[in-house]
Amino acid sequence: MIKTLKKAFQIQEIRNRILFVFFILVVVRIGCEIPVPGVNTDYIASLLQGQAGDAFNFFDAITGGSFMSMSIFALNISPYITSSIVVQLLTIAIPKLEELQKDGEDGRKKIAKLTRYLTVVLALIEASAMVIGFGGNGLLPVYTWYTAVVAVAAMTAGSAMLMWMGEQITEKGVGNGISVILLINIVSGLPDDFMTLYERFIADADVAVKVIAIVIIAVILFAMIVFVVLLQDGERRIPVQNSAKMSNRIMAAGRSYNKPLVLKVNTAGVIPVIFASSLMTTPAVIAQFFDVDYTSVGGQILMGLSSSNWCRPDAPIYSIGLVVYCALIIVFAYFYTSITFNPIEIADTMKRQGSFIPGIRPGKPTSDYLQKILNYIIFIGAVGLLIVALIPIVFSGLFSVSRLSFMGTSLIIIVGVILETLKQIETMMQQRSYKDVRSEGLFINY
Repeated sequence: MIKTLKKAFQIQEIRNRILFVFFILVVVRIGCEIPVPGVNTDYIASLLQGQAGDAFNFFDAITGGSFMSMSIFALNISPYITSSIVVQLLTIAIPKLEELQKDGEDGRKKIAKLTRYLTVVLALIEASAMVIGFGGNGLLPVYTWYTAVVAVAAMTAGSAMLMWMGEQITEKGVGNGISVILLINIVSGLPDDFMTLYERFIADADVAVKVIAIVIIAVILFAMIVFVVLLQDGERRIPVQNSAKMSNRIMAAGRSYNKPLVLKVNTAGVIPVIFASSLMTTPAVIAQFFDVDYTSVGGQILMGLSSSNWCRPDAPIYSIGLVVYCALIIVFAYFYTSITFNPIEIADTMKRQGSFIPGIRPGKPTSDYLQKILNYIIFIGAVGLLIVALIPIVFSGLFSVSRLSFMGTSLIIIVGVILETLKQIETMMQQRSYKDVRSEGLFINY
Protein backbone atom coordinates (compact mmCIF):
# COMPACT_ATOMS: atom_id res chain seq x y z
CA MET A 1 0.00 0.00 0.00
CA ILE A 2 2.78 2.44 0.95
CA LYS A 3 4.68 1.55 -2.22
CA THR A 4 1.60 2.23 -4.35
CA LEU A 5 0.99 5.62 -2.71
CA LYS A 6 4.66 6.55 -3.09
CA LYS A 7 4.53 5.88 -6.82
CA ALA A 8 1.20 7.69 -7.11
CA PHE A 9 2.61 10.87 -5.55
CA GLN A 10 5.31 10.90 -8.22
CA ILE A 11 2.62 11.49 -10.87
CA GLN A 12 1.30 15.06 -10.72
CA GLU A 13 -2.22 14.28 -11.92
CA ILE A 14 -2.77 11.53 -9.37
CA ARG A 15 -1.02 13.55 -6.65
CA ASN A 16 -3.42 16.46 -7.23
CA ARG A 17 -6.38 14.10 -7.02
CA ILE A 18 -5.18 12.65 -3.71
CA LEU A 19 -4.55 16.13 -2.27
CA PHE A 20 -8.04 17.18 -3.40
CA VAL A 21 -9.51 14.23 -1.49
CA PHE A 22 -7.46 15.18 1.57
CA PHE A 23 -8.78 18.77 1.42
CA ILE A 24 -12.40 17.59 1.19
CA LEU A 25 -11.93 15.23 4.12
CA VAL A 26 -10.52 18.08 6.25
CA VAL A 27 -13.67 20.08 5.46
CA VAL A 28 -15.79 17.07 6.43
CA ARG A 29 -14.11 16.71 9.80
CA ILE A 30 -14.41 20.44 10.49
CA GLY A 31 -18.13 20.26 9.69
CA CYS A 32 -18.51 17.36 12.13
CA GLU A 33 -17.42 19.71 14.93
CA ILE A 34 -19.79 22.61 14.12
CA PRO A 35 -22.96 22.26 16.24
CA VAL A 36 -26.46 22.77 14.92
CA PRO A 37 -27.64 26.28 15.95
CA GLY A 38 -29.71 26.29 19.11
CA VAL A 39 -29.34 22.62 20.12
CA ASN A 40 -28.09 21.07 23.33
CA THR A 41 -25.07 19.16 22.02
CA ASP A 42 -24.99 16.82 25.04
CA TYR A 43 -28.64 15.81 24.89
CA ILE A 44 -28.45 12.89 22.43
CA ALA A 45 -25.32 11.45 24.06
CA SER A 46 -26.87 11.51 27.54
CA LEU A 47 -30.18 10.13 26.23
CA LEU A 48 -28.65 7.14 24.48
CA GLN A 49 -26.20 6.44 27.28
CA GLY A 50 -28.92 6.42 29.86
CA GLN A 51 -31.66 4.53 28.01
CA ALA A 52 -30.88 3.12 24.58
CA GLY A 53 -27.54 1.52 25.32
CA ASP A 54 -25.61 1.01 22.10
CA ALA A 55 -28.58 1.08 19.74
CA PHE A 56 -26.95 3.90 17.79
CA ASN A 57 -23.30 2.81 18.17
CA PHE A 58 -22.88 1.79 14.54
CA PHE A 59 -24.81 4.82 13.32
CA ASP A 60 -22.61 7.11 15.39
CA ALA A 61 -19.51 5.34 14.02
CA ILE A 62 -20.46 5.90 10.38
CA THR A 63 -21.26 9.56 11.14
CA GLY A 64 -17.85 10.09 12.73
CA GLY A 65 -19.31 11.04 16.11
CA SER A 66 -21.25 13.93 14.59
CA PHE A 67 -24.59 12.39 15.56
CA MET A 68 -23.79 12.20 19.26
CA SER A 69 -22.43 15.74 19.22
CA MET A 70 -25.35 17.01 17.09
CA SER A 71 -23.23 18.84 14.52
CA ILE A 72 -24.52 20.16 11.20
CA PHE A 73 -23.39 16.82 9.74
CA ALA A 74 -25.39 14.86 12.35
CA LEU A 75 -27.24 12.86 9.69
CA ASN A 76 -24.06 12.60 7.64
CA ILE A 77 -24.32 10.33 4.58
CA SER A 78 -26.87 7.93 6.11
CA PRO A 79 -29.77 9.43 4.07
CA TYR A 80 -27.72 8.91 0.89
CA ILE A 81 -26.93 5.31 1.79
CA THR A 82 -30.59 4.65 2.58
CA SER A 83 -31.80 6.28 -0.63
CA SER A 84 -29.26 4.31 -2.70
CA ILE A 85 -30.51 1.04 -1.20
CA VAL A 86 -34.16 2.06 -1.71
CA VAL A 87 -33.57 3.04 -5.36
CA GLN A 88 -31.68 -0.20 -5.95
CA LEU A 89 -34.59 -2.19 -4.56
CA LEU A 90 -37.10 -0.16 -6.59
CA THR A 91 -35.25 -0.97 -9.82
CA ILE A 92 -36.29 -4.58 -9.23
CA ALA A 93 -39.94 -3.72 -8.52
CA ILE A 94 -40.51 -0.92 -11.07
CA PRO A 95 -39.92 -1.89 -14.74
CA LYS A 96 -39.27 1.72 -15.83
CA LEU A 97 -36.41 2.08 -13.35
CA GLU A 98 -35.05 -1.28 -14.45
CA GLU A 99 -35.02 -0.03 -18.05
CA LEU A 100 -33.17 3.12 -16.96
CA GLN A 101 -30.56 0.99 -15.20
CA LYS A 102 -29.93 -0.90 -18.43
CA ASP A 103 -29.98 2.26 -20.55
CA GLY A 104 -26.24 2.93 -20.38
CA GLU A 105 -24.73 6.16 -19.12
CA ASP A 106 -27.86 8.28 -19.61
CA GLY A 107 -29.95 5.88 -17.56
CA ARG A 108 -27.41 5.80 -14.76
CA LYS A 109 -27.36 9.61 -14.65
CA LYS A 110 -31.14 9.72 -14.27
CA ILE A 111 -31.03 7.14 -11.48
CA ALA A 112 -28.27 9.14 -9.75
CA LYS A 113 -30.44 12.26 -10.02
CA LEU A 114 -33.38 10.40 -8.48
CA THR A 115 -31.10 9.20 -5.67
CA ARG A 116 -30.06 12.80 -4.93
CA TYR A 117 -33.66 14.00 -4.68
CA LEU A 118 -34.60 11.07 -2.46
CA THR A 119 -31.56 11.78 -0.24
CA VAL A 120 -32.75 15.34 0.43
CA VAL A 121 -36.30 14.13 1.14
CA LEU A 122 -35.07 11.46 3.57
CA ALA A 123 -32.73 13.93 5.29
CA LEU A 124 -35.63 16.37 5.69
CA ILE A 125 -37.86 13.64 7.14
CA GLU A 126 -35.18 12.35 9.54
CA ALA A 127 -34.24 15.84 10.72
CA SER A 128 -37.89 16.80 11.22
CA ALA A 129 -38.63 13.60 13.16
CA MET A 130 -35.62 14.17 15.40
CA VAL A 131 -36.44 17.81 16.11
CA ILE A 132 -40.16 17.20 16.66
CA GLY A 133 -39.59 14.08 18.76
CA PHE A 134 -36.80 15.40 20.99
CA GLY A 135 -36.96 19.17 20.56
CA GLY A 136 -39.39 19.76 23.39
CA ASN A 137 -37.68 17.25 25.66
CA GLY A 138 -34.32 18.99 25.86
CA LEU A 139 -32.73 18.82 22.41
CA LEU A 140 -33.70 22.47 21.84
CA PRO A 141 -33.47 24.49 25.08
CA VAL A 142 -35.58 27.19 23.40
CA TYR A 143 -38.20 25.16 21.53
CA THR A 144 -40.02 27.45 19.09
CA TRP A 145 -41.05 27.06 15.46
CA TYR A 146 -38.09 29.24 14.44
CA THR A 147 -35.42 27.23 16.28
CA ALA A 148 -37.02 23.99 15.02
CA VAL A 149 -36.94 25.17 11.39
CA VAL A 150 -33.32 26.33 11.71
CA ALA A 151 -32.25 22.97 13.18
CA VAL A 152 -34.05 20.98 10.48
CA ALA A 153 -32.63 23.18 7.72
CA ALA A 154 -29.08 22.91 9.12
CA MET A 155 -29.13 19.11 9.35
CA THR A 156 -30.78 18.70 5.92
CA ALA A 157 -28.31 21.10 4.29
CA GLY A 158 -25.41 19.33 6.01
CA SER A 159 -26.45 15.94 4.61
CA ALA A 160 -26.93 17.42 1.12
CA MET A 161 -23.52 19.11 1.30
CA LEU A 162 -21.83 15.83 2.24
CA MET A 163 -23.53 14.13 -0.70
CA TRP A 164 -22.20 16.84 -3.02
CA MET A 165 -18.68 16.57 -1.60
CA GLY A 166 -18.79 12.82 -2.04
CA GLU A 167 -19.67 13.26 -5.71
CA GLN A 168 -16.80 15.74 -6.09
CA ILE A 169 -14.36 13.18 -4.67
CA THR A 170 -15.63 10.57 -7.13
CA GLU A 171 -15.31 12.97 -10.07
CA LYS A 172 -12.13 14.89 -9.23
CA GLY A 173 -10.38 12.69 -6.68
CA VAL A 174 -9.76 8.97 -6.21
CA GLY A 175 -12.11 6.26 -5.01
CA ASN A 176 -15.84 6.34 -4.43
CA GLY A 177 -16.56 9.63 -2.67
CA ILE A 178 -19.32 8.40 -0.36
CA SER A 179 -17.24 5.37 0.64
CA VAL A 180 -14.19 7.56 1.34
CA ILE A 181 -16.24 9.87 3.59
CA LEU A 182 -17.64 6.83 5.35
CA LEU A 183 -14.09 5.56 5.85
CA ILE A 184 -12.78 8.79 7.39
CA ASN A 185 -15.80 8.94 9.72
CA ILE A 186 -15.07 5.47 11.09
CA VAL A 187 -11.30 6.03 11.28
CA SER A 188 -11.86 9.25 13.26
CA GLY A 189 -13.02 7.12 16.19
CA LEU A 190 -9.82 5.05 16.36
CA PRO A 191 -8.07 7.19 19.04
CA ASP A 192 -11.01 6.83 21.43
CA ASP A 193 -11.25 3.10 20.72
CA PHE A 194 -7.58 2.47 21.43
CA MET A 195 -7.85 4.60 24.57
CA THR A 196 -10.75 2.39 25.69
CA LEU A 197 -8.63 -0.73 25.18
CA TYR A 198 -5.72 0.88 27.01
CA GLU A 199 -7.79 1.90 30.04
CA ARG A 200 -9.56 -1.46 30.27
CA PHE A 201 -6.69 -3.93 29.79
CA ILE A 202 -3.36 -2.10 30.06
CA ALA A 203 -3.40 1.02 32.23
CA ASP A 204 -3.64 -0.57 35.69
CA ALA A 205 -2.03 -3.93 34.92
CA ASP A 206 1.43 -5.24 35.81
CA VAL A 207 4.22 -5.03 33.25
CA ALA A 208 3.95 -8.70 32.29
CA VAL A 209 0.17 -8.46 31.95
CA LYS A 210 0.53 -5.29 29.86
CA VAL A 211 2.86 -7.03 27.42
CA ILE A 212 0.57 -10.05 27.16
CA ALA A 213 -2.49 -7.84 26.67
CA ILE A 214 -0.79 -5.80 23.93
CA VAL A 215 0.31 -8.97 22.12
CA ILE A 216 -3.15 -10.55 22.33
CA ILE A 217 -4.90 -7.39 21.12
CA ALA A 218 -2.42 -7.01 18.24
CA VAL A 219 -2.81 -10.65 17.19
CA ILE A 220 -6.62 -10.45 17.27
CA LEU A 221 -6.65 -7.24 15.21
CA PHE A 222 -4.18 -8.64 12.69
CA ALA A 223 -6.12 -11.90 12.36
CA MET A 224 -9.40 -10.04 11.84
CA ILE A 225 -7.88 -7.74 9.21
CA VAL A 226 -6.45 -10.72 7.31
CA PHE A 227 -9.78 -12.55 7.54
CA VAL A 228 -11.72 -9.51 6.26
CA VAL A 229 -9.26 -9.05 3.38
CA LEU A 230 -9.77 -12.69 2.38
CA LEU A 231 -13.53 -12.29 2.72
CA GLN A 232 -13.59 -9.14 0.58
CA ASP A 233 -11.25 -10.47 -2.12
CA GLY A 234 -12.66 -14.00 -2.16
CA GLU A 235 -14.33 -14.88 -5.45
CA ARG A 236 -15.40 -17.80 -7.62
CA ARG A 237 -14.39 -17.56 -11.28
CA ILE A 238 -16.63 -19.50 -13.66
CA PRO A 239 -15.05 -20.03 -17.11
CA VAL A 240 -17.16 -18.73 -20.01
CA GLN A 241 -16.38 -19.45 -23.65
CA ASN A 242 -17.55 -18.13 -26.97
CA SER A 243 -17.22 -20.20 -30.13
CA ALA A 244 -16.84 -17.18 -32.38
CA LYS A 245 -15.04 -13.84 -32.08
CA MET A 246 -15.15 -10.73 -34.23
CA SER A 247 -11.74 -9.17 -34.79
CA ASN A 248 -10.94 -6.51 -37.39
CA ARG A 249 -14.19 -7.34 -39.19
CA ILE A 250 -13.07 -10.93 -39.76
CA MET A 251 -15.09 -13.74 -38.21
CA ALA A 252 -12.71 -16.26 -36.73
CA ALA A 253 -15.13 -19.20 -36.57
CA GLY A 254 -14.47 -21.95 -34.11
CA ARG A 255 -12.01 -19.88 -32.08
CA SER A 256 -12.88 -19.88 -28.37
CA TYR A 257 -11.75 -17.52 -25.69
CA ASN A 258 -12.23 -17.31 -21.94
CA LYS A 259 -14.06 -14.48 -20.23
CA PRO A 260 -14.72 -15.73 -16.69
CA LEU A 261 -17.85 -14.84 -14.78
CA VAL A 262 -16.76 -13.61 -11.36
CA LEU A 263 -18.93 -14.23 -8.29
CA LYS A 264 -17.81 -12.47 -5.12
CA VAL A 265 -17.91 -14.51 -1.92
CA ASN A 266 -19.24 -11.53 0.02
CA THR A 267 -21.68 -10.52 -2.70
CA ALA A 268 -23.98 -8.49 -0.44
CA GLY A 269 -21.19 -6.63 1.38
CA VAL A 270 -22.22 -5.21 4.75
CA ILE A 271 -25.87 -4.70 3.75
CA PRO A 272 -27.16 -7.85 5.56
CA VAL A 273 -25.55 -6.74 8.83
CA ILE A 274 -26.96 -3.21 8.46
CA PHE A 275 -30.45 -4.53 7.69
CA ALA A 276 -30.36 -6.99 10.61
CA SER A 277 -29.00 -4.36 13.03
CA SER A 278 -31.63 -1.83 11.96
CA LEU A 279 -34.45 -4.32 12.37
CA MET A 280 -33.22 -5.39 15.82
CA THR A 281 -32.72 -1.85 17.14
CA THR A 282 -35.90 -0.27 15.72
CA PRO A 283 -38.13 -1.44 18.65
CA ALA A 284 -35.62 -0.04 21.16
CA VAL A 285 -35.53 3.28 19.32
CA ILE A 286 -39.34 3.51 19.25
CA ALA A 287 -39.44 2.64 22.95
CA GLN A 288 -37.53 5.85 23.74
CA PHE A 289 -40.68 7.83 22.95
CA PHE A 290 -42.63 5.94 25.62
CA ASP A 291 -42.24 5.18 29.30
CA VAL A 292 -41.32 1.50 29.06
CA ASP A 293 -41.18 -0.72 32.12
CA TYR A 294 -38.10 -2.86 31.50
CA THR A 295 -39.13 -5.29 34.27
CA SER A 296 -42.24 -6.29 32.32
CA VAL A 297 -42.35 -9.01 29.66
CA GLY A 298 -42.27 -6.44 26.86
CA GLY A 299 -39.35 -4.65 28.48
CA GLN A 300 -37.44 -7.91 28.84
CA ILE A 301 -37.98 -8.64 25.15
CA LEU A 302 -36.65 -5.19 24.26
CA MET A 303 -33.56 -5.84 26.38
CA GLY A 304 -33.06 -9.13 24.53
CA LEU A 305 -33.12 -7.28 21.21
CA SER A 306 -30.34 -4.91 22.31
CA SER A 307 -26.85 -6.12 21.45
CA SER A 308 -25.49 -4.44 24.58
CA ASN A 309 -27.10 -7.23 26.63
CA TRP A 310 -25.82 -10.16 24.57
CA CYS A 311 -23.11 -12.57 25.77
CA ARG A 312 -23.29 -11.24 29.32
CA PRO A 313 -22.32 -13.98 31.80
CA ASP A 314 -24.70 -12.54 34.42
CA ALA A 315 -27.73 -12.56 32.07
CA PRO A 316 -27.40 -15.33 29.44
CA ILE A 317 -31.14 -15.34 28.68
CA TYR A 318 -30.78 -12.09 26.71
CA SER A 319 -28.43 -13.83 24.26
CA ILE A 320 -31.47 -15.39 22.61
CA GLY A 321 -31.62 -12.14 20.68
CA LEU A 322 -28.19 -12.97 19.28
CA VAL A 323 -29.63 -16.13 17.69
CA VAL A 324 -32.32 -14.03 16.00
CA TYR A 325 -29.65 -11.57 14.85
CA CYS A 326 -27.58 -14.35 13.24
CA ALA A 327 -30.63 -15.76 11.48
CA LEU A 328 -31.52 -12.31 10.11
CA ILE A 329 -28.02 -11.80 8.72
CA ILE A 330 -28.21 -15.09 6.80
CA VAL A 331 -31.72 -14.35 5.53
CA PHE A 332 -30.82 -10.85 4.37
CA ALA A 333 -27.62 -12.13 2.71
CA TYR A 334 -29.72 -14.44 0.51
CA PHE A 335 -32.42 -11.81 -0.01
CA TYR A 336 -30.15 -8.96 -1.05
CA THR A 337 -28.03 -11.14 -3.33
CA SER A 338 -31.15 -12.52 -5.01
CA ILE A 339 -32.28 -9.03 -6.04
CA THR A 340 -28.85 -7.86 -7.20
CA PHE A 341 -27.73 -10.98 -9.07
CA ASN A 342 -30.27 -12.74 -11.32
CA PRO A 343 -28.97 -16.11 -12.66
CA ILE A 344 -31.83 -16.34 -15.16
CA GLU A 345 -30.99 -12.93 -16.64
CA ILE A 346 -27.27 -13.79 -16.77
CA ALA A 347 -28.03 -17.11 -18.53
CA ASP A 348 -30.27 -15.39 -21.09
CA THR A 349 -27.62 -12.76 -21.80
CA MET A 350 -24.96 -15.42 -22.29
CA LYS A 351 -27.25 -17.33 -24.64
CA ARG A 352 -27.92 -14.25 -26.78
CA GLN A 353 -24.20 -13.51 -26.99
CA GLY A 354 -23.36 -17.06 -27.96
CA SER A 355 -21.45 -17.68 -24.72
CA PHE A 356 -21.61 -20.81 -22.62
CA ILE A 357 -20.09 -22.48 -19.58
CA PRO A 358 -18.02 -25.52 -20.60
CA GLY A 359 -19.97 -28.70 -19.86
CA ILE A 360 -23.25 -26.81 -19.18
CA ARG A 361 -25.99 -26.37 -21.79
CA PRO A 362 -27.22 -22.81 -22.44
CA GLY A 363 -30.54 -21.61 -21.03
CA LYS A 364 -32.17 -23.13 -17.95
CA PRO A 365 -29.33 -25.60 -17.17
CA THR A 366 -26.95 -22.61 -17.03
CA SER A 367 -29.22 -20.61 -14.71
CA ASP A 368 -29.70 -23.65 -12.45
CA TYR A 369 -25.93 -24.17 -12.33
CA LEU A 370 -25.31 -20.51 -11.46
CA GLN A 371 -28.03 -20.57 -8.78
CA LYS A 372 -26.51 -23.69 -7.19
CA ILE A 373 -23.05 -22.10 -7.03
CA LEU A 374 -24.52 -18.80 -5.83
CA ASN A 375 -26.36 -20.47 -2.93
CA TYR A 376 -23.11 -22.11 -1.84
CA ILE A 377 -21.14 -18.86 -2.09
CA ILE A 378 -23.80 -16.81 -0.28
CA PHE A 379 -23.70 -19.21 2.65
CA ILE A 380 -19.91 -18.92 2.90
CA GLY A 381 -20.11 -15.12 2.70
CA ALA A 382 -22.90 -15.00 5.32
CA VAL A 383 -20.88 -17.17 7.71
CA GLY A 384 -17.88 -14.87 7.18
CA LEU A 385 -20.05 -11.84 7.96
CA LEU A 386 -21.34 -13.57 11.09
CA ILE A 387 -17.81 -14.22 12.34
CA VAL A 388 -16.75 -10.60 11.81
CA ALA A 389 -19.96 -9.19 13.31
CA LEU A 390 -20.02 -11.51 16.35
CA ILE A 391 -16.43 -11.07 17.56
CA PRO A 392 -16.92 -7.51 18.89
CA ILE A 393 -20.31 -8.45 20.36
CA VAL A 394 -18.88 -11.42 22.25
CA PHE A 395 -15.84 -9.38 23.28
CA SER A 396 -18.02 -6.53 24.55
CA GLY A 397 -20.36 -8.83 26.48
CA LEU A 398 -17.71 -10.98 28.15
CA PHE A 399 -15.38 -8.14 29.17
CA SER A 400 -17.97 -5.37 29.71
CA VAL A 401 -16.24 -3.07 27.22
CA SER A 402 -18.06 -0.48 25.13
CA ARG A 403 -18.34 -1.46 21.46
CA LEU A 404 -15.30 -0.50 19.40
CA SER A 405 -16.22 1.50 16.30
CA PHE A 406 -13.52 -0.03 14.07
CA MET A 407 -14.49 -3.65 14.75
CA GLY A 408 -17.15 -5.81 13.13
CA THR A 409 -19.05 -4.22 10.26
CA SER A 410 -16.90 -1.09 10.40
CA LEU A 411 -13.77 -3.17 9.78
CA ILE A 412 -15.34 -4.63 6.63
CA ILE A 413 -16.06 -1.10 5.42
CA ILE A 414 -12.52 0.09 6.23
CA VAL A 415 -10.82 -2.80 4.45
CA GLY A 416 -13.22 -2.72 1.49
CA VAL A 417 -12.85 1.01 0.85
CA ILE A 418 -9.05 0.93 1.19
CA LEU A 419 -8.72 -2.00 -1.23
CA GLU A 420 -11.12 -0.40 -3.71
CA THR A 421 -9.32 2.95 -3.59
CA LEU A 422 -5.87 1.38 -3.99
CA LYS A 423 -7.08 -0.62 -6.99
CA GLN A 424 -8.39 2.56 -8.61
CA ILE A 425 -5.07 4.32 -7.99
CA GLU A 426 -3.20 1.39 -9.55
CA THR A 427 -5.56 1.49 -12.55
CA MET A 428 -4.95 5.21 -12.99
CA MET A 429 -1.19 4.62 -12.82
CA GLN A 430 -1.41 1.90 -15.47
CA GLN A 431 -3.49 4.12 -17.74
CA ARG A 432 -0.95 6.89 -17.24
CA SER A 433 1.93 4.58 -18.19
CA TYR A 434 0.04 3.47 -21.32
CA LYS A 435 -0.44 7.10 -22.32
CA ASP A 436 3.28 7.77 -21.81
CA VAL A 437 4.23 4.78 -23.94
CA ARG A 438 1.80 5.76 -26.68
CA SER A 439 3.06 9.37 -26.66
CA GLU A 440 6.58 8.07 -27.22
CA GLY A 441 5.43 6.35 -30.40
CA LEU A 442 6.00 2.78 -29.21
CA PHE A 443 2.53 1.68 -30.32
CA ILE A 444 1.95 1.19 -34.06
CA ASN A 445 -1.63 1.52 -35.27
CA TYR A 446 -2.55 -0.78 -38.12
